[in-house]
Amino acid sequence: MIRPINFRMNEQTAVNNYYQQEIGNVLSSTLNSKAQNEFDAFVDKLRSFGIHVIVVSDSDEFDTPDSIFPNNWISFHKDGTIGMYPMFAENRRLERREDIIEQVESEGFFIENVVDYTSAEKDDIFLEGTGSMILDRENNKAYCALSPRADEELFIEFCEDFEYTPIVFTAYQTVREKRKAIYHTNVMMCIAETFAIVCLSSIDDKKERKNVLKHLKEDGKKVIDISEDQVSNFAGNMLQVHGKDDERFLIMSQAAFDSLTDSQKAQINNHCKIISSSLATIEACGGGSARCMMAEVFLPKK
Repeated sequence: MIRPINFRMNEQTAVNNYYQQEIGNVLSSTLNSKAQNEFDAFVDKLRSFGIHVIVVSDSDEFDTPDSIFPNNWISFHKDGTIGMYPMFAENRRLERREDIIEQVESEGFFIENVVDYTSAEKDDIFLEGTGSMILDRENNKAYCALSPRADEELFIEFCEDFEYTPIVFTAYQTVREKRKAIYHTNVMMCIAETFAIVCLSSIDDKKERKNVLKHLKEDGKKVIDISEDQVSNFAGNMLQVHGKDDERFLIMSQAAFDSLTDSQKAQINNHCKIISSSLATIEACGGGSARCMMAEVFLPKK
């Protein structure tokens, strides 16, 4: 997780992230301070449940207002491979830092290989990590909602490189009475070990919706359907993690938790405990939430 030092609304990502909001007449330093407070409280809560969190501070070398969302530029895999991804916004490309990788290694993790897709940026082709892709690591399947930040050919290339079965579709949201592609798959979908949370109504094409459901169900996932209104409260932007003694938790923001019905919460609690934390400033300005803030580490230990 990356602690921000220059957090604000990123004008370069707002062109197709419709969840970002302008907060008028608030100093940048005030926004950053609020984001830091939310970040610190979030990390403290995760650690209180025995979840191992590696925190790296952002650098003031570059203007990187979205550095708090590291899962878009890097992914860590159990065979010792890391993936590096091409980013839509030019100022987000500056988030990639060698010293972050070195710090992960210093925590006792082993990195054997790097698969680097970042050269695709020269051709305006993008695939923003586990924002653009939802990885079912147990069943070796990858789900991708196509958008300006998720190129189908590059996604297929990733799946070939990492040996995932690709499931491709397009997810939409209503913006000023028009259907627009959702910028990241992980806004409308979360896959945990025994269940999945997905906004089925966002997949307008019935064949694509049926195909997504088919794959989830054949892998034994209990499907919890959420509404587009819940998606706008980041109820799709969740991540299952392991704590001490291998206990499972589903991590989400307070806004996401509050948007869930009692029935949905009960269904989740049948599988694992819920941890929620207030991320209101980060969600409003950044257009991302709890899942985006965590780049999960599956690397083997040295």
